[in-house]
Amino acid sequence: MQAMQPLSTAPNGANAPGAGGDDPVLRAIQARAFRDAIALCARLHGPSLGRLCMAMLGNQAEADECVQEVLMAAHDAMGEFRGDGTVRAFLFGIARRMCAKRLEMRGRRERRLRLVHDAEQDAKLPDEVLEARRRAQRVRDALEELKPSERDAVTMRYQAGLDYAEIAHACGIDEAAARKRVSRGLARMKELLAEVER
Repeated sequence: MQAMQPLSTAPNGANAPGAGGDDPVLRAIQARAFRDAIALCARLHGPSLGRLCMAMLGNQAEADECVQEVLMAAHDAMGEFRGDGTVRAFLFGIARRMCAKRLEMRGRRERRLRLVHDAEQDAKLPDEVLEARRRAQRVRDALEELKPSERDAVTMRYQAGLDYAEIAHACGIDEAAARKRVSRGLARMKELLAEVER
């Protein structure tokens, strides 16, 4: 295994003090106290990881399970973390790959069954709750229509709150490409949502 570079030498100040509040995590990684580092990651980034997984998977129980798997995978990979991006981007890169794998494994049949079940439940809801749920479903449907690369970028930006540099690192692209993916994804979503409302 390669020796870990000093984290303070990361380019662009990615791990400088105040960069996402990751200083304690970075110190724990440097000390090879990976268990402590993961506990800090869960506390600092767990909620935003949960939002990303929920946005990508559309199921709270599955999203919670995926977050746990992300943290376990991050723990296993921490010995290889070289500090060339933020801890947050490192975690979200893992989350993105895990969600994509889950979506690939989940069959269309299961999605159709879930939608039928939701339709049955919708009949019992008050009008404003039902309308909010329908709006949310239209947004999810529009997200599903995007190219996977654009969907991931939009979700990381608006559900998880990552900045463009973090999205770029998580996706293995440069920052300009991350901005383009988000911009194209949003433009396409607006078109799709406008078509639905016509």
